[in-house]
Amino acid sequence: MPKAPASSLEIHPLTKDRWQDFEILFGKRGACGGCWCMFWRLSRPEFERGKGEGNRRAMKALLAQGEVTGLLAYEGDVPVGWCSIAPRGQFSGLQRSRILQPVDEQPVWSLTCFFVAKSHRHRGISVKLLRAACDYAKKNGGKIVEGYPIEPKKGSMADPFVWTGLASAFKQAGFEECARRSETRPIMRRMLKI
Repeated sequence: MPKAPASSLEIHPLTKDRWQDFEILFGKRGACGGCWCMFWRLSRPEFERGKGEGNRRAMKALLAQGEVTGLLAYEGDVPVGWCSIAPRGQFSGLQRSRILQPVDEQPVWSLTCFFVAKSHRHRGISVKLLRAACDYAKKNGGKIVEGYPIEPKKGSMADPFVWTGLASAFKQAGFEECARRSETRPIMRRMLKI
């Protein structure tokens, strides 16, 4: 039976004063395997060494420096979803990826990760986060938002394996494919109207 769509969703930038909400959403495991959404921001050895507490501290340190690393979705007062958005240059892991190299020289904001509470999955929260991320990027001078979702070959995939989002959600939020260097990993963009 399909779940009811999330109705009263509020989305806010993750700032240091919302850190506890981020911890509540990510839980003791740091979302997935102690990532704390640092996979794209660190070198692979740094990320592996920091799994768990080290990655948690690294994310908290970014917020303490005044960085906004993404957006939190709330249903009432409960944090239920997350997406990471920032200018592409903040994600060193994208530069090291063979299939996610820049498409061109245009500056883009990158959407790299999503996490939705298990109780709230399959309710359209990712699409709402995508739209809010575009609004946030535009408000901060962005002209192009880019994402790196999964497009399964057939059927569906287990939720933990679609942490970069699903191509179908990106399409619903107005993104279009602009490159594909892997059968299941399109690069998708949305041009922001000025």
